[in-house]
Amino acid sequence: MVVVWRGVESIRHLQAFGAPFMFVMAAALLIWVRIKAGSFGSMLSTPSQFHSTGAFLAVFFPSLTAMVGYWATLALNIPDFTRYSKSQTSQAWGQAFGLPVAMTLYTFVGISVTSASAVLFGKPIWNPIVLIGAFHQPVVAFVALIAILIATLNVNIGANVVSPSNDFSNLYPRLISFRTGGIITGFLGLAMCPWKLLATPDAYIFGWLIGYSGLLGPVAGIMVCDYFLIRKTELDVNSLYHREGAYHYTKGINPRAVVALALGVALALIGLAVKPLHFFYDYAWFVGFFTAGAVYLLLMKLSKPASSSFAAEAAEQRKPLNRSLPAS
Repeated sequence: MVVVWRGVESIRHLQAFGAPFMFVMAAALLIWVRIKAGSFGSMLSTPSQFHSTGAFLAVFFPSLTAMVGYWATLALNIPDFTRYSKSQTSQAWGQAFGLPVAMTLYTFVGISVTSASAVLFGKPIWNPIVLIGAFHQPVVAFVALIAILIATLNVNIGANVVSPSNDFSNLYPRLISFRTGGIITGFLGLAMCPWKLLATPDAYIFGWLIGYSGLLGPVAGIMVCDYFLIRKTELDVNSLYHREGAYHYTKGINPRAVVALALGVALALIGLAVKPLHFFYDYAWFVGFFTAGAVYLLLMKLSKPASSSFAAEAAEQRKPLNRSLPAS
C-alpha cells in the first residue's frame, strides 16, 4: 500500500529494479540448491504417470485453462503498462521476452529446486520459505527473504493492483484518485480471504482459476473482436472522450456487448450446474472467449453501423486549427 500510495512512478521504479533482481536471485537459488544436493533429484528424470493419452488430456486441458485464467488478468489490463511504452515495437519486445521466456525459466527453477529438496530432505518442499528455513543458515535466509519480499511486491502490484486502482479511479475521477483506488483494492483483497482460496490445490486451480477465467474470457473475446474485426485496429480517439461519439451507444452502454458477455459467461460456467456439460467448464476461458466474440461480431454486423458524424465534424474543426499552428 505504501508503494501504491506513492503513485505510478514508484511502481515503475520498483519494477525496473525488481525484475532483474528476481532473475539473479532465482539463478543463485538454483545453483546453490544444486550444489547442496549434488543433483536435481529424480523428478526431472521420472517417467510420466499417465499411461494413456486420454488420461493425460483429462488433466492437461483443465490445467491449461487454469494457467490461462491466471494470466487472463494481465491479458486484459496490460494496456495499463504498455501505454507508457515509447513505441509499439518496445512494448511488443517487452511482452515477448518478459512474459513467456521469463515465466518458463521461473517455472523450471521451481520444479528443479523442489526436486533437489527431495534429495536433501527426503521429501519435496515446494514452499520457498519452508525450504529456506530447513537449511538453518540465517544469512542465506535473510537474503532469500528479501528476494521473496521484492518478488511478492512486484507480482502483486503489477498484476493485481494497478488495473483495479485505475478502474476505481475512472468510476469517479473527481473523488477517487489512483492512490485511493489502490487503497480500496487492498481492503477488497483482504475481504476476499485469499488464504481460503489457496487452502487446497482443488479450490485454487479447479475452483478459483478456472472459475474466474470463465468470466474474463468473454471480456477478452469481445475486446479482441471489436478492435481487430469491427474497428480494423483503428479507433477514433476524439470519440473515446465525448458522449456524442461513436462509442457512446445507448446511454454509454453497448447492449450488444452485454448480451455477448452474458451468453459467453453462461456457456463457460454451465458445466458447474449441468454435469454432462462439465467439459465446457474445463475449457471455460476458451469457451467464453470464442462464444462471446462470435456473438458480439454477429450482433454488431446485424446492427446499424455507429454514426461517424461526430468524428467527421471534429476532423473538420481541426483543419483550420492545424493550419494556424506554427511548425514546432
